[in-house]
Amino acid sequence: MKIALVGYKKQEKFAQGVTNDEDADLLNYLTEKGLNVVPAIWNDDRTNWSTFNVAIIKSPWDYHNHLAEFLDWLNKLEKLKVRVFNPAEIIQWNSNKKYLRDLAQNGLPVIESEYLDQGSSFDDRFFDLFGTDQLVVKPCVSAGAQNTLTVNKNNLKERTEEIEQLLQSEDYIVQPFVEEIKNGEWSFLFFNGQYSHCSLKKPKKDDFRVQHYHGGTISYPTPDPIHIEQAEIYLKSLPQATLYARVDGVLVNNSFQLMELELIEPYLFLNGDKNLLENYYQALMALISSTDGV
Repeated sequence: MKIALVGYKKQEKFAQGVTNDEDADLLNYLTEKGLNVVPAIWNDDRTNWSTFNVAIIKSPWDYHNHLAEFLDWLNKLEKLKVRVFNPAEIIQWNSNKKYLRDLAQNGLPVIESEYLDQGSSFDDRFFDLFGTDQLVVKPCVSAGAQNTLTVNKNNLKERTEEIEQLLQSEDYIVQPFVEEIKNGEWSFLFFNGQYSHCSLKKPKKDDFRVQHYHGGTISYPTPDPIHIEQAEIYLKSLPQATLYARVDGVLVNNSFQLMELELIEPYLFLNGDKNLLENYYQALMALISSTDGV
């Protein structure tokens, strides 16, 4: 069995096996376990995908800038009978933040959201709608806080002009700014539906972006078991099993509320920990050996 561990073009050094990061750690661990795992770039025309039995969608971190091409590539893998983890259907659904609306309609706790279609207008109605003085506006297809803006009544005019320009090219999501983000965003990691570990990302002072490249910090606290159970509920709503899932959210009145369900290319905070790598390996083997094709 030949397995592709899929990344993106800026990881060319990873594809050549000369870097040291989470993907390299995972590649080495799976290889040591006896699996035939090959690093691959999702949009590399030189790759013969028909030679693979399995494709692990690990870190195609530029997919959101090439979404149509990315989804076409996933469809190609399915036609070639390559088993994809996570499943292509799940990835397609998760690629647009409108999936949050589906989860909310299923009665799951999700940060309130409204959606602006491409070519529509933005105005101040959302302040009253959400009962807030500050909004977060971001693309429905995005990653890493790309084109994410905060809007308050002081910068409304300036931001409205900027958002209306952005709306010319894509759909956007509008949410109330959640003050609890200042206490950190929790990320619960699950492999094949089983809880593995968690991280807590905190933004730097006077910022809301928790990513480390925006100045955020990461810690690894022991979570309350109740919050693990609350995070797990979102996975139970999915129609198919997933190799990996990162459930991101905040604690509001000590109850977990979803911000993002990351099912495409999340960083997994494996940190070279063999116990966590083993969790991943066991999940992968269980799915590969499953009789229903995942």
